[in-house]
Amino acid sequence: MLTHLRSLLQPRRAVARFVTRILSRLARAAQARGDYERAEQLFDRALCLTERSLGPSDMEVAAVLNNLGVLYKDLGRCDQAESMYQKAMALVRATRGERSLEIASLYHNLGGLAHARSEYALGEPHARHGLAIRESLLGPNHPDVAADAAALAAILEGQGKRDEAEMLIRRALTVFERVYGSRHYEIAVNLNNLAALRHASGDPREAEQLYQRALGIKEKLLGMNHPDVAVTVNNLAVLYKDQGRYDEAQQLYGRALTIFRRAFGPSHPKAIACQENYRASVRAQEAFRSPAQGDGKLSE
Repeated sequence: MLTHLRSLLQPRRAVARFVTRILSRLARAAQARGDYERAEQLFDRALCLTERSLGPSDMEVAAVLNNLGVLYKDLGRCDQAESMYQKAMALVRATRGERSLEIASLYHNLGGLAHARSEYALGEPHARHGLAIRESLLGPNHPDVAADAAALAAILEGQGKRDEAEMLIRRALTVFERVYGSRHYEIAVNLNNLAALRHASGDPREAEQLYQRALGIKEKLLGMNHPDVAVTVNNLAVLYKDQGRYDEAQQLYGRALTIFRRAFGPSHPKAIACQENYRASVRAQEAFRSPAQGDGKLSE
């Protein structure tokens, strides 16, 4: 009798797992095109379905929690993101232990969350741990390992550790270009971050070339008004402001600010940072000098 009941329930679990993955795929697609409200609705539906149909300790639940964490981080809702990541981490540890690809991804994401909070020193151990686990499982030339290396580079750059950061970004770009070709999203992200490093290292000419390459790829892949496009537009504006090219900088800041506000609303951290960058550029132009406002660049 018990065996018969399990056989009846198993197809329902399989259907629930299948539907959850479809909902998550649709949510990620909505997130990629900047429709964050729709993405959150779909992830919430997926989470309710998995917890109800598969149980709160199923690995499918951990996957949806992780996806929600990524979405909340993008939306600047960092406390909610951390809660999702920690819940997912507890489930994965209990099921898979400390050395799995799922654990590596969660360490990667916790490092990215610390980066978003500008808590670079706190994020570095997470990023290094995630990289070490994934590299031991997949080898050094896998694109997911390259993504971990690039994430660690961003955290190191935030601490002024530019030499190691640049080495890691160039390593990641080599892998991405071999695997994906020259016009992939990951290429654009890392060109943007390498440009920021070259700008900070006093090479504005290479920085501008890299930003322009990143921007061209992002506009082609994502469209002209995607918030990831606005990140590079903002950063190029920072470069122009630092060169005294104030009119060009303010035009770019205005474009980026419009995109951020439309995508996230005026209170999102990237919208606020971009607005302050614009104001700083105006003040610098009026005073014929650069204000002490930090570097103003935005990370991916």
